[in-house]
Amino acid sequence: MTAGARAGRVSQGVKSLGGRRALVVQHVGIEGPGRLEGWLAEGGWVLEVRDVERGDGLPESLGGYDALVVLGGFMSVHDREQYPHLARTEDLLRQAVARDVPVLGLCLGGQLLASALGGRVTRNPVREIGPDRVTLTAAGRADPLFAGCPAELPVFQWHGETFAELPPGAVWLASSPACRHQAFRVGRRAYGLQFHFEVTEEMVADWARRYEGELRQARGLAPEGLVAEFRRQAAAIAAAGGRLARNLLALWAEPPAAPP
Repeated sequence: MTAGARAGRVSQGVKSLGGRRALVVQHVGIEGPGRLEGWLAEGGWVLEVRDVERGDGLPESLGGYDALVVLGGFMSVHDREQYPHLARTEDLLRQAVARDVPVLGLCLGGQLLASALGGRVTRNPVREIGPDRVTLTAAGRADPLFAGCPAELPVFQWHGETFAELPPGAVWLASSPACRHQAFRVGRRAYGLQFHFEVTEEMVADWARRYEGELRQARGLAPEGLVAEFRRQAAAIAAAGGRLARNLLALWAEPPAAPP
């Protein structure tokens, strides 16, 4: 942690399951864990949220943590000079994968996972903003994260870049017509997702207001138009997200792989 940085807030799980702790890297104040926080807490997890934009520091290692979640943000993985914490986040991601610590990277978080492990992040041909559907690949349909999910999954999108080339050894799990790589896995349980399944209506409204210029340029929509679109799909997105969260909890409950 940098000198003078805050330690972040802690969200206690409803049930005690041995004090399992997840480090959550939050790049932007309005881009928090959303529904994911409640889902994980119901599973007994303690979330330690480090909100970098509001002054929280990041640890140098994952000692004491049992999972790593890296959320989305407006910055690019290539903005390391402007946002030095991105390099630290990539280092934490590499540590997690090396130790078989579960990883969930959402949007920018997925891009950072890809970049940290040798993938390539570039601009997507189009900006994807709004409710969408992603299609599982054959590997995705067989993957435990997507167990019980339909072949087409309702999600929410807000991104302009993507992991154009997956890391060596990664398994490609999902796609959409506008973005080939929507999800991948490295190792047993390190997942990078380009889409969001954790968002609430309040989050969508906050993003639409803060990033209104981008929204109008990409979609020709006012903030209230995007919120209305989301509201029509909110129940389906939440249901799919709940299924993903339950599958995630099952994966996280598995003990780490024995070191080679």
